[in-house]
Amino acid sequence: MSRSVKILWRVFLGGLAFFVVLITIISLGWLGYMPSMKELENPQSAVSSEVYASDGSLLGKYYIKNRSNSTFAEISPNVFNALVATEDERFKEHSGIDGMAVLRAVVFLGTKGGGSTITQQLALNLFNDQRSSNKIVRIVQKLKEWVVAVKLEKNLTKDEIITLYLNTVPFGDNTYGIKNASLTFFNKNPDKLTLEEAAVLVGMLKGNTLYNPRRHPDRSLARRNTVIDQMLKYGYINESTAADAKQTPLVLHYQRIDNHEGPAPYFRQVVEQEVKKWCKAHEKDNGDNYDLYKDGLKIYTTIDSRMQRYAEEAVEEHMQDLQAAFVAQPKIKNGTIWNSGHPQEALKSMVQRSDRYLNMKEDGMSEKDIMKEFNKPVSMKIFSWKSKTHTIDTVMSPLDSIKYMRAFLSAGFMAMDPFTGEVKAWVGGIDHNFFQYDHVNIGTKRQVGSTIKPLLYTLAVDNGYSPCSSVSTEPQQFAGQKAPYNAGGSKYGNISMKFALAMSVNNASLYLLNQVTINSFIDFVHKCGISSNIEQVPSIALGVSDISLFEMVWAYSMFPNRGINTEPIFITKIEDKNGNMLQNYTPIQKEIVNAQTAYKMVQMMKGVTEIGTAKRLRYRYGLDGDMAGKTGTTNDQSDAWFIGYTPQLLAGAWVGCDDRFLRFSSEAQGQGAAAALPIWAYFFKKLRSDSKTGITGTATFVPPPNFNNCGDLGATGGEYYGDPNAEVDSAGNPVRNSDTSEPIEEIPTTEWNK
Repeated sequence: MSRSVKILWRVFLGGLAFFVVLITIISLGWLGYMPSMKELENPQSAVSSEVYASDGSLLGKYYIKNRSNSTFAEISPNVFNALVATEDERFKEHSGIDGMAVLRAVVFLGTKGGGSTITQQLALNLFNDQRSSNKIVRIVQKLKEWVVAVKLEKNLTKDEIITLYLNTVPFGDNTYGIKNASLTFFNKNPDKLTLEEAAVLVGMLKGNTLYNPRRHPDRSLARRNTVIDQMLKYGYINESTAADAKQTPLVLHYQRIDNHEGPAPYFRQVVEQEVKKWCKAHEKDNGDNYDLYKDGLKIYTTIDSRMQRYAEEAVEEHMQDLQAAFVAQPKIKNGTIWNSGHPQEALKSMVQRSDRYLNMKEDGMSEKDIMKEFNKPVSMKIFSWKSKTHTIDTVMSPLDSIKYMRAFLSAGFMAMDPFTGEVKAWVGGIDHNFFQYDHVNIGTKRQVGSTIKPLLYTLAVDNGYSPCSSVSTEPQQFAGQKAPYNAGGSKYGNISMKFALAMSVNNASLYLLNQVTINSFIDFVHKCGISSNIEQVPSIALGVSDISLFEMVWAYSMFPNRGINTEPIFITKIEDKNGNMLQNYTPIQKEIVNAQTAYKMVQMMKGVTEIGTAKRLRYRYGLDGDMAGKTGTTNDQSDAWFIGYTPQLLAGAWVGCDDRFLRFSSEAQGQGAAAALPIWAYFFKKLRSDSKTGITGTATFVPPPNFNNCGDLGATGGEYYGDPNAEVDSAGNPVRNSDTSEPIEEIPTTEWNK
């Protein structure tokens, strides 16, 4: 053997030995961290947590990286075929490293495709080393990929490898994994992807920004067709199928879910805070606390997606009409509302709290120069009901934009099952993009007006008063006060409790408060689930206290539920990413009053919808059947309320501006019956028109056994409500004319709050 041949053999064998030793050293982790097989099979990449409606539909996600996992069976074969044809045509034959592909990459310097297999790309995704600029380090990194790829091939099936790859690869728009990509770009699960859609998503893997179909549809279409050609080349489809697919236009159903978009954004915000608190109190097996944004929790809620949609539609339908009437008021239309007093000071404070102001101040600008900038028109996006997306581009000064945005009426709406406590719909405002303050949340409190009165009447009935008992409407003298408190309604004289509640007579409420005492009423309100502060003043009978919509709906649950108070729940269970139960939620109930008292209140509150302040439900909005509830209006129409229920469902609505000095000047427009009740009406009309909701107009309130409403004082028709002038028919039922006008609620005073 010649000397040169010996040298070649020595070099070859030495190189081979060196390579084997190097691979061994890499495998042992001596040249940097190497993941174990357990880690590779269960990658610790941040997995987004998902929140679901009661029907199993996805409401939204919480994540750092938007990533979810799918099983092999949950992915369309179109995706696998497109991926193998485009990225690794010999995937099913090689053992992690494709020698032919490596040789091709070396000979043609990568111009005819790279040498990495799907398994190698998965290896890179799993141990996630950043590519170094140092050539030697890059060689070591490539060898690490090979080692991990071989490990994967040895321990996993091909189906498991390609599924794991599709679950970890980034698809653009901060979306990771085939499931999220499919939902985001086509609004469907990955098992439903068509050939063309699969080709679009696989095409993005060559460059998820360059070939993003949302940003660059032309490039994405061309890349999709290249993928289809590859599928034809390797026999996954025939020529006819390929030709048809390439002629199909690129159609997206982009449904990216973020904090603002998608259903129930205010509700998802509440769930997020609730589960974050849960995570702080619960540990995983390794001793770390759960992380909402990384651990792939599955959060199941009580929200009914159909009811939620109808609630959002009802709010929008009413609020855009109401807003038009609101801004047509002279002082708001011409801007003079901001020119003096408290509004002027409030505007100044809003300016000084804005990011624009704070940034200018930090840059050392004087107050004078800052205000000059605030009065200069600039391009901006603002909220508008006139746009389908609620967004328009305009030119406006920053100062005017603050005035414009603050003058929007907001709303809160919540519906719940009073028997189970399950919250079915939650609308915290008119648009989460622009107005993120949640007006349902238990921490958001506003004056409740006359919606507090049913709680007072309940306490009175539970202490022996009858719905037909006579109550005084004279001004009331309270201990420690110099003169009787006159809140209005003396014109009625002595009337029945039923009529007093139906017509929302303020002095009658003061009379009842005097009988049951202020302290007893405060205790009772708290017993009903209201934790808000109730001041020890007579005007609490008129709703001067600030209470959240959440608490008020909670308190009303005892009426349709035979005296049983049910705490609202909105999460049913929390599971880990593998479906293991972590937390189960059950409703908390307690008896507040007996079934007899509760049903008497139901009958009285029906009067509100039949002859009283909420009768427009029937005569303007066409709702029939059993309904009961109470309207509420506060000082100068700053807050409008309606809380009502049927035998099946309880719901409440609030309407007002965040700044209480912005309000309707007209009682007719700003009272609860006009400003808040229509949301409730639209919502229930939508429910009844859809048989799938199960909500009908034929359900009835069922009296408890041996129910006796008024004893010997029982009556029908107008007499039932204590209205001696009411016209009745031959059967003794009230006769209603076509006039849809109704009594305006007398506005509570805060004189006793001073």
